[in-house]
Amino acid sequence: MTSPNPLLEEYLQWLTIEKGRSRATILAYRRDLEALELWMDDRSIALDVLSEEDLERFFNEARRAKRAPSTVARAVASVRGWFGYLVEEGHLLVDPSARLKGGRRGRTLPKPLGEKEIVELLDSIPSTTAIDQRDRALLELLYGTGARVSEVVDLELSDLDFDEELILLTGKGAKQRLVPIGATLRRALEEYLGPGGRTSLLSTKKNTRVFLNSRGGAITRQGINLVVHKRALTVGIERARISPHVFRHSCATHMLAHGADIRVVQELLGHASIATTQLYTAVSATTLQREYHHAHPRAHD
Repeated sequence: MTSPNPLLEEYLQWLTIEKGRSRATILAYRRDLEALELWMDDRSIALDVLSEEDLERFFNEARRAKRAPSTVARAVASVRGWFGYLVEEGHLLVDPSARLKGGRRGRTLPKPLGEKEIVELLDSIPSTTAIDQRDRALLELLYGTGARVSEVVDLELSDLDFDEELILLTGKGAKQRLVPIGATLRRALEEYLGPGGRTSLLSTKKNTRVFLNSRGGAITRQGINLVVHKRALTVGIERARISPHVFRHSCATHMLAHGADIRVVQELLGHASIATTQLYTAVSATTLQREYHHAHPRAHD
């Protein structure tokens, strides 16, 4: 291959930072996915036209080359995870790996935080310093809108409309959507954007990003990840259980649990396919089963 694929690098970085995958796992995923890319390059097959049949050919050739079944199964999982990510992030409209055989689906059901845990975490952040105000507004935004971490990084001051109580988010492929500003999020943003907050962090008037780091520059994905883990630690939430993406999972799951229409949640999260949003209904169904068996007088023999 002539140059690294930026989408692949983005995915591997996401696995490392937000999913906490080990170095060995990342190397294995890289080998699997670069092997597929090389195979595609040799046949002049572009990513956006790769078909289910193409993938079947790729894996059948691997089996004929006597690769171990466990190795092929892992590669299938790698490819499924990769294409699932590409679809969810808006880079592809269709997942050609959806019906592949030979390995389990690389993506798992989301594991959201409980509502009480979220409240405890958010309410534990004081308003003492500009950094405190920034962190509270940042986490309220992640949970209150279900925004992707990349969308939060890129958020501009001009994207905030307090009169209409809306935020303009720009997702993958420059796709934009409007999301509402809830009352708690509004208070947190107004405090952060007021005197002694963002302005005290600002190093140059030319910086129009909403969320800044301690040096006045735009905060990064890694910076947001550090904020999440630092604030979670203060309330005893284990690092392995939380990431910026967990706030997105929690937002969707809690809304569905409270009766939100699945298509409203799809629009809020910016999912291209409702099938992606339906992952969260499985979590809600599990919660429903647990509560039913706990509370209904006829649920037990």
